[in-house]
Amino acid sequence: MPFTERSVAQMNIPVIEHRPMRIGLTGGIGSGKSTVAKIFEVLGIPVFYADTAAKQLMNKDEQLRARLIQLFGEATYENNVLNTKHLADKVFTNPFALEQLNAVVHPATIAAAAQWFAAQRTPYVIKEAALLFEAGTAGGLDMVIGVYAPQHLRIHRSMKRDGLSREQVLHRINRQIDEEIKMKLCDVVFVNDEQQLLVPQVIAFHKKLLEKSARG
Repeated sequence: MPFTERSVAQMNIPVIEHRPMRIGLTGGIGSGKSTVAKIFEVLGIPVFYADTAAKQLMNKDEQLRARLIQLFGEATYENNVLNTKHLADKVFTNPFALEQLNAVVHPATIAAAAQWFAAQRTPYVIKEAALLFEAGTAGGLDMVIGVYAPQHLRIHRSMKRDGLSREQVLHRINRQIDEEIKMKLCDVVFVNDEQQLLVPQVIAFHKKLLEKSARG
């Protein structure tokens, strides 16, 4: 699938005074988006990890905890800590339960991201989220980066990293937007296919964005 990175200079990205550009970072399971996020952090760019923030909120926000227990039972928390296995068992095979979970957690995570954005002072910041388009949160961003990898690599990486079966990985893949469609929705795509080096792609994009910010 021939993806090319659109020139940052040609993009209509608003550089708004007194606030960083807000860049989304997304990709399917096993694509390598977390690796890309870590590269941005090494370059000095703050990253908001939506999934991590959601888990922290589910553990610390009392109202959110109470609602999750109401929806998914007392076993949702074990020793006062979120029981991720119980929650996964409840939602990954039940589309309605997954919708209920997202309806509760997504608004809280969006609010946390907005607060985090307001506190940043770098030329641009990154919001890393697997379900950026699925959750309907891409609209508040200035642009979106996609990380692409062939499906066979994504399956292999996810099985090795998470200890999942092939069937479990495929089930999660099938619950996300088709990868080709997702990449077409992105403004820039980094290819992580173990053939093209990932770090130079990120650094080149970073330099272009800093140049655009400086001109702005």
